Amino acid sequence: MKQSIIHIALVVKDYDEAIDFYVNKLKFDLIEDTYQPNQDKRWVVVSPPGSQGTTILLARASNENQTKFTGNQTGGRVFLFLSTDDFWRDYNRMLSDGINFVREPQEQDYGTVAVFEDLYGNLWDLLQLSPEHPMSSRT
Repeated sequence: MKQSIIHIALVVKDYDEAIDFYVNKLKFDLIEDTYQPNQDKRWVVVSPPGSQGTTILLARASNENQTKFTGNQTGGRVFLFLSTDDFWRDYNRMLSDGINFVREPQEQDYGTVAVFEDLYGNLWDLLQLSPEHPMSSRT
């Protein structure tokens, strides 16, 4: 059996402002932006450059309950983990593009990591795994 997680839905306030952040600030690729008239919504998918794995579905909040979770889908914990092949290149570029880091870079046993927030406040790890880490061959 072979299975994979294809998309992770991320609740956003507005499609266009989310696309602007992910494409222009994080440098993600816009994979799809398709209007779905039957539901009056868009299917917006972004992915880190060069990624072959899971993508992010930018899902606009459609009711009050969803809106209150925008930016806090995991109760304040780090939600997503962006792996890179060059931590310092990406960290410095993200700083220059105005990305807010809430935890400074640290060297850990598993690699180099810093925590940043997206435009709504969701927390992300930017990390470069050490070559010995079991997941490093997957990045």
